[in-house]
Amino acid sequence: MMINYPDGYKPISKQTTLRGAKKSKYRAVKTEIDGIVFDSKHEAARYQELRLLERAGEINNLRLQVPYILIDKSKYGRAIKYVADFVYERNGLVVVEDAKGVRTPVYRLKKRMMAEKYGIEIKET
Repeated sequence: MMINYPDGYKPISKQTTLRGAKKSKYRAVKTEIDGIVFDSKHEAARYQELRLLERAGEINNLRLQVPYILIDKSKYGRAIKYVADFVYERNGLVVVEDAKGVRTPVYRLKKRMMAEKYGIEIKET
């Protein structure tokens, strides 16, 4: 079935590009490695580095997208979370790491809340 559009072309949503994918606010390009889709090339490259370190035995228990509750759910709204890009153990210590391109005000606030609530300093790469 063919639809007749008044101006001869199909309208395109303002939220999508001509190829159908929404452009990232900070121009990050989604990248797939090992069947995992990362939000940026930088994050994907860091994942590959961490996988090599894990295979070499320098780090262990590598986990991706680990959520931390900063403020519990209440009558004022849903829980506020920080989702770490990577969490792993190195020399018996837990390391929380974020592959950061742009340090937004919301990220800086959540970083401070992680330090205050859990005593965890986020490593930025």
